[in-house]
Amino acid sequence: QVQLQESGPGLVKPSQTLSLTCTVSGASITTRYYGWSWIRQPPGKGLEWMGVIGYDGKPYYSPSLKSRMSISWDTSKNQFSLQLSDVTPGDTAVYYCARDSWGGVPHVDYWGQGTQVTVSS
Repeated sequence: QVQLQESGPGLVKPSQTLSLTCTVSGASITTRYYGWSWIRQPPGKGLEWMGVIGYDGKPYYSPSLKSRMSISWDTSKNQFSLQLSDVTPGDTAVYYCARDSWGGVPHVDYWGQGTQVTVSS
């Protein structure tokens, strides 16, 4: 059974950098053909795909967030991380990490439980 667990601070001040880590168990993040995504849901809004890091370590970002975010990984710890810089209250959301299955029709097959991040001074 694949499990994903987000971790990181729940409160970030405006203009600072939001950093979250997703720890994966039950699967290796380097296994073909999977990607490892970050997805968020602001209060009262729908899900927003932020970006993904593939099994080969290549990241892909949402065009709207590309200038402010980066995704990296630590294969020795089976973790991948999100950094989002220069945050504003508009970045307040529940942040999820998830596994994308790229075999066949791409879809998310496992989700983390989500972590609330609030941007406030």
